[in-house]
Order: sequence, then C-alpha cells, then structure tokens
Amino acid sequence: MEKVNLTVNEILDKQFNIDFKGYSASEVDSFLDVVLEDYQIYEENIEALNKEIEELKKALEEAKTHNMELESKQRVIDLSNTTSYSSVDLLKRVSRLEEEVYKNK
Repeated sequence: MEKVNLTVNEILDKQFNIDFKGYSASEVDSFLDVVLEDYQIYEENIEALNKEIEELKKALEEAKTHNMELESKQRVIDLSNTTSYSSVDLLKRVSRLEEEVYKNK
C-alpha cells in the first residue's frame, strides 16, 4: 500500500504566500476545507475497511478450523461405517458357515 503524502493536520495548517497577482486566499482556504473533509472521509473509510478485513480474516480462520473438525469427524464416521459393514458381512458369513456345518451333522 502506498504511503499518503499529506495528513489532515498538514492540509489544515498549510499557509500560502500571497503574491501580487496570486490566488484569492479565501478561495484557496475554502477549497482546502473541502479537500480536508474528503481526506477525513477517506481515512475513516480506510480504517473501517481495515477493521472489516481483520474481522473477515478471523472468520475465515474460524471457518477453516471448523471445516477441518468436520472433515475429521466425517472421516471417523466413514471409518466406523466401513467397519460396521465389514463386521456385518463377517457375521453373515460365519452364520452361513455354521448353518452348513450343522446341516451336515
């Protein structure tokens, strides 16, 4: 980000030399008052945007952490579902084998 050349106080305190055929001091002062007001608004907007950026960064980090937790829980659920199906399949196979063994006796 580029550094700003003037501050609000520098604009406010600026004094111009009056020459024989120079600009009207009151016109320059009026114009600088408008510039000063705009400059203050820009500074306030920049500050507000920087705060919003920080809040969004925090929210993003929290969302990433939450997402990682959810992914971790989903992996555990997926593993438990896979294990459950494997156990059920094994029990069915054992049951069928037992039926075959006891059927012959």
